[in-house]
Amino acid sequence: MIFDLDGVLVDSNQIAERHWQSWAKRRGISFEKNVHTHHGRPTVQTMREVAPHLNAVAEAALKENAEADDTNGLVAFPGAHRIVSALPEDRWAIVTSGTRRTATTRLTHTVLPRPLCLITADDVINGKPDPEPYRKAISQLGFLPGSCLVLEDAPAGVKSARAAGARVIGISSTNPPSVLADANCIVSCLDEILVDFVDDRIAVRIRSLVNI
Repeated sequence: MIFDLDGVLVDSNQIAERHWQSWAKRRGISFEKNVHTHHGRPTVQTMREVAPHLNAVAEAALKENAEADDTNGLVAFPGAHRIVSALPEDRWAIVTSGTRRTATTRLTHTVLPRPLCLITADDVINGKPDPEPYRKAISQLGFLPGSCLVLEDAPAGVKSARAAGARVIGISSTNPPSVLADANCIVSCLDEILVDFVDDRIAVRIRSLVNI
């Protein structure tokens, strides 16, 4: 199993919105212009789209450095500890569009274990929706793509995982189900998912699906 971090295992939406608003105000950019585009994607990609006149790399670094250590309002989603604790350490990974510094801070703050395979924005050239992040995680886990199940809350992440050959459960925690339609199925929250490790296999059950 491969998990996105923000919006799947941890609820960091307050933090992200706070820092996007602060950045937009400083640079005279409409916050409404990027509020629906930043989820699940590397910051630098969003910067290039919403502020092409600025140095995207420098702007992304400023915003990410300010956000990295902000844990005000950060919590793990219900079900996060239960699910990852049920999995052997070599059977799960995290793929996030955030930096490694941000990811490790959030895992530490929420007392979630750090997986052996942690793919961040610092580890790839092309971020989500490109398949590179999930392909890298699948390769490190050592399983065929079709044997991997990804949990994602953003359309960019769903597209990335599907292009990498994995199956995807969409979680409508930060985006409406309609924009996650490319996922194999959709649930309303992480806690709808039940996971057991039996006979060297991961068994996944879902309490109820979301209709779109």
